[in-house]
Amino acid sequence: MAVPNRSQLHPGLPVAIVQKQDQRSGKLTEGVIKDLLTRSPTHPHGIKVRLDSGEVGRVQEIIE
Repeated sequence: MAVPNRSQLHPGLPVAIVQKQDQRSGKLTEGVIKDLLTRSPTHPHGIKVRLDSGEVGRVQEIIE
């Protein structure tokens, strides 16, 4: 499963992210996007975002 592109993401969208400290375990954190932090249209490890809760990580999937 490919990680979402920047064009698929926007503030208010529910997503699952992997935080820096959870990269080895692959533990996902769910939340709602507050800010997009990566400027490039794609990133191999996922677009970096800040959630409403203040947590920062790379988007692994969009929650339906």
